[in-house]
Amino acid sequence: MSLKGLLIGIIFTILYSSGAIIMKIGLLSAPPLTLATLRFLIAGLLLLLYIYGFKKGKYTLPNKREWKFLILMGLLNTTLFVGLGNLALRTISAGIFNLFLPINPFLFALFSLIFMGKHIRPKEWVGMVVSVIGLFIATFPSLTGSHATLSGILFLTFAMVSMAVGSLIFKKADLQLPNLVINAWQVFIGGILLLIPTLFLESGKPINLDIHLVEYLLWSVFGLSIISMSIWYYLLKQDAVKANNWLLLNPVAGYILAAIVLGEPITWYGVIATVIVLLGLYLSGNFQIKESAMVQQKKVV
Repeated sequence: MSLKGLLIGIIFTILYSSGAIIMKIGLLSAPPLTLATLRFLIAGLLLLLYIYGFKKGKYTLPNKREWKFLILMGLLNTTLFVGLGNLALRTISAGIFNLFLPINPFLFALFSLIFMGKHIRPKEWVGMVVSVIGLFIATFPSLTGSHATLSGILFLTFAMVSMAVGSLIFKKADLQLPNLVINAWQVFIGGILLLIPTLFLESGKPINLDIHLVEYLLWSVFGLSIISMSIWYYLLKQDAVKANNWLLLNPVAGYILAAIVLGEPITWYGVIATVIVLLGLYLSGNFQIKESAMVQQKKVV
């Protein structure tokens, strides 16, 4: 791997794993669903303005079939994943949140087996079991302490399931649209759909127009929804397998960032759990960088 590729991968890992940290900061100023709605509507409008304004004539609108899948992916990958994730972060640590992220490939594989008949190799089953043990080690002490609640873990679990199902639908849809267009519409549609529960559940709740809200909006809109995703698509074009390897390093980066920025404690339980989860990912083959002739899979976060 070249020095340039290494630096780009490290930057992506830091940006992506900072999502939970910036959500925690945003929660100091506004309710969780309100934060997610503001992020997606602003990011979506900026992306659509760029696509159909500054790049007018280069991109076409989605067709009828594509709209159906974009709405589904907006609901699953944006509205439910981030909405439930934000709700979870009210009562769980950012470190626990990032520890759950690498489990998505396993959920995707499991749903592919159930709904698409995909074969799962024995070593992948072993990896899943080992990783689940690691998650149990991480979450059980947190449930008995002050860093997580059962409702928070359930919200986070449903968020991961939603993202895995959304990824499965995306794969089956095989949309013939540029990644930029897919991301823009998915983000904007997700924000529109999130307006309904936000108005119903958080109408009248206070919003503090302070530095924390500004930090959240600037970082989540530009750092996560725009810059991070641009780097992700660049990595996918270089090598899809290596790109996923960077995504799987989120537990390590997440724990370090949460400790530095939020002052969350790094416990032996957390360290051991992270090592076990990474071991599970290694045993499943996710950390084996191979040259492959496979078609690169598009991914939208």
